[in-house]
Formats: sequence, C-alpha cells, structure tokens
Amino acid sequence: MKNINWKGVYPAVTTQYFDDMSINFDATKTMVDSLIKEGVDGIIALGTVGENCSHTREEKRAILIAVKEVVAGRVPVISGVAETTTQFAVEYSQMCEEVGIDGLMVLPGMVYRSSEREAIHHYQQVARNCNLPIMIYNNPVTYGVDVSIEGMRILAEEPTIVSVKEATEDTRRISELFAAFGDRYIVFGGVDDIALESLMLGCTGWISGLTNVFPQESVAIFKLAEQGRYQEALEIWRWFLPLLRLDTIPTLVQCIKYCEQLAGRGSEVTRAPRMPLVGEERARVEKLYNDAVATRIDLSKFNLD
Repeated sequence: MKNINWKGVYPAVTTQYFDDMSINFDATKTMVDSLIKEGVDGIIALGTVGENCSHTREEKRAILIAVKEVVAGRVPVISGVAETTTQFAVEYSQMCEEVGIDGLMVLPGMVYRSSEREAIHHYQQVARNCNLPIMIYNNPVTYGVDVSIEGMRILAEEPTIVSVKEATEDTRRISELFAAFGDRYIVFGGVDDIALESLMLGCTGWISGLTNVFPQESVAIFKLAEQGRYQEALEIWRWFLPLLRLDTIPTLVQCIKYCEQLAGRGSEVTRAPRMPLVGEERARVEKLYNDAVATRIDLSKFNLD
C-alpha cells in the first residue's frame, strides 16, 4: 500500500442513461474520457453522483468494466461501495478486485443508520476481506455517523485503509487528522463548497461533483493551491462557488446532471426515486449555470501548463 499516490482532482462521475432509464454506456465512456483529457487526476465511479444504489449488482459490474476500459490506466479508478449490509459490501469489494478497479471509496451501511462502533466494524470487514486500497468516506451530515479521530485510530491498524474522504463540513477535522496521524492517511476534501479551504489545510486531493461540469476550472484551482498561489485560486473559486453549493443539497445529483446537460456534456436523466428538477429550483440552477458561463474566467492567464 506504500505506493498509493492518490492526489489531485477526482470527479465523482455521473452514470448516463437513455430516456428509458437503461444505461448509456457509450455516453458514460465519452464523458469519462473527456474529463481525463481535460486534466482530472482520477475517477470515482458509482459514488453518490453515479447513482450507485440505483443499480443492480450486474449493472454495477458492467459500469465498472466500461469505465476501466475507457480509462485504460491513464488515471486511478476508485469505486464507491454503498451497500445495505456489511456482507454485501464485502462481496461487492471482492467483485471490484476481480474487475481490476484500483481502489474503493467505502461508505457505511446504507438505509440503517450505524453507530460509530458499527461503522468501524463495517470498514474493518471490507478491509480484511479484500486486497484493494480503501478510502473511508466520512460524511456524518448525509449518512448519520461520524468516524471520530479515535475511530480513525482504530482503522489505522488496517494496512489497506489508506485514505479518508473528509466530508464532515468541519474543516477543523482536517487539521485534527494531520495532527493525530501525520501522513498515515491520504486526506481528500469531500465537500465542494469548502474545497479550497480544505486544500489550503493540507488535503492532497478533492473529490468533486461539479468538476463534471467545469473540469478545467477545478483542476486550475487545485494546481494553484498546490503551488501556494492562493490569491489567484481565489479568483476562480469565487466565480465557481455559487455552483459548488449545489453539491451540498439533497438534489445534488439532479442539479449536477442538469448542468451537464446544459453544458452539452451529458443527460439530466436520473433513475427514480430521483426525478428531474422542476419549477423554481430548475430555473435557479439554470440561472447559476448561465451566469457562470457568462462570467467564465480565461484560464490561460494563470500559466499552468
């Protein structure tokens, strides 16, 4: 596990569908290929934005095979693991290993709201029954359980648990992780609208939903922050922030996919129970997107190549 070099911007990619809700594999592959050509450093497949829980096991396998095929080793591919039971999570993780995915982003058990003790056990069982490197997805706001610093100390005993996607929305946790563990964990920022702050505090990567819509701007923010050019990063950040806030609301998947459609990068179709945006919410998202396009910043002035 010492050779894991996860860093940079990792979009949590969408899964593209036809109007009849069947998977559009060609469109999904085209979207992933475009993101890589536009500079992203890794791909998160079948995360929340990829509608993981809306697919059968067979569909998930087919999606992972398609994504792995189009990525062709250019960047790491990490799969979300969002299963209802620990045993299902173990079996899914083993399937990812068979397919040849590079790593796992493991969520706590879905539907049932775990205690911290239960979440730690869940993560331990995946780690002990699969050889892939693991990123813990710590998102108490959405999933109702926070793996504390003491909990992460227990998980540090598992050699395959190498990373954490920190999404508590409390940036102090990032500093606490580094203070407690040094470089034991690769720390990713997992909340779009505090990503710059997270990078400034030492996160080595950013897992993002809105990167699907504006990948080049996301990559530019990361590169500028990595170089300590925060004042320049702020110019892009302040432009991007109204859209980034869409990542923190219940309809984030619909919002991101609608923006992808407006940008000509994909379709807004989601699987039920998610439904397309309507009324004022749809109009608000369209206005946010149009305002961003109208005021888009010329990235060439930052000399990042």
